[in-house]
Amino acid sequence: MKMKMKQRIIIATAVILILLLSFLLFFRSRTTDGPVIRVGFFPNITHSQAIIGMANGTFQKTLGAEVKIVPSVFNAGPSAIEAMFAGELDMAYIGPNPAVNGYVKSNGQALRIIAGATSGGSALVIRNDAGINAIEDFHGKKIASPQLGNTQDVALRGWLKDNGFVLKDKGGDIQVLPISNPDQLTLFLKKEIDGAWTVEPWVSRLVKEGNGKIFLDERSIWPDGQFVTAHLIVSKAFLDNHRELVKKWIEAHVELTGWINENKPGAKKILNQELKRLTGKSLPDDIIDDAFGRLKITYDPIKSSLFTSVRWAFEQGFLGSKLPDISGIYDLSILNEVLKEKGLNPIRD
Repeated sequence: MKMKMKQRIIIATAVILILLLSFLLFFRSRTTDGPVIRVGFFPNITHSQAIIGMANGTFQKTLGAEVKIVPSVFNAGPSAIEAMFAGELDMAYIGPNPAVNGYVKSNGQALRIIAGATSGGSALVIRNDAGINAIEDFHGKKIASPQLGNTQDVALRGWLKDNGFVLKDKGGDIQVLPISNPDQLTLFLKKEIDGAWTVEPWVSRLVKEGNGKIFLDERSIWPDGQFVTAHLIVSKAFLDNHRELVKKWIEAHVELTGWINENKPGAKKILNQELKRLTGKSLPDDIIDDAFGRLKITYDPIKSSLFTSVRWAFEQGFLGSKLPDISGIYDLSILNEVLKEKGLNPIRD
């Protein structure tokens, strides 16, 4: 009798466990089935569309509730490219040079640029007491960039070369030191570097907090003051297999670009709240205002500036021994399709 009772208890327990497992598997399938977009961005003013669009729900609303958005925050372009190479990232807001490097290293198979994000917002900032009043005063100085081979590093080296300077490691007398943006500010205050070519909000912070002044706003060396600082890339595999999802993302991206430009006070507020959530620290209002004054939020990728950056990177030895062919790096067909549907002018090749 006792044996039968034990058997019944065992069977009942097994049935309950099977039902529970079935329920969990069903619930999991209901919550994880469906499209997923894994998107990377930086906690940076130049990635405003990504930050604001995640915060105010624009991307989720446009894509629909059935699509799961998985955001990833990066602090350097190469890390985002590595994640895309590893199949861990579908889209990313990123600077031009890491995108070019990823395209070249993959023989054009890894990614496509599908929209612009930001133009401008970078500058060469010098210490007020560094003794630099003219271009020739840069001899013997130490100038920082955010990272070896990144967009600002390439621009700095290209500008120095175009002005006849030779770097110290090549027999000259000027040093370019790849140093992270937060450390640039620290070294500025310690007077251990003389200047830095960097991007917002660090341009404004070096000026206001680091006793710096802008020697060169990068907009001054580009036609019409326009050059790409950040743009939107997508994995080629994801683009080939999920074109409709990419289109919806671009629809939201274009909508956000217009909203930010038309509602800057509200956009700045959301952006600063998110920067505090992502980094633990918000920015003073005057820093945000100054930063926005030196950049333009745009969906235009400003293609011509990318090809100039590629030439600079090649001349500095970052892209191998042969100038790479990047003619296929852009796919703006979806962006132009969206712009046409919204009654906006297309991006011309």
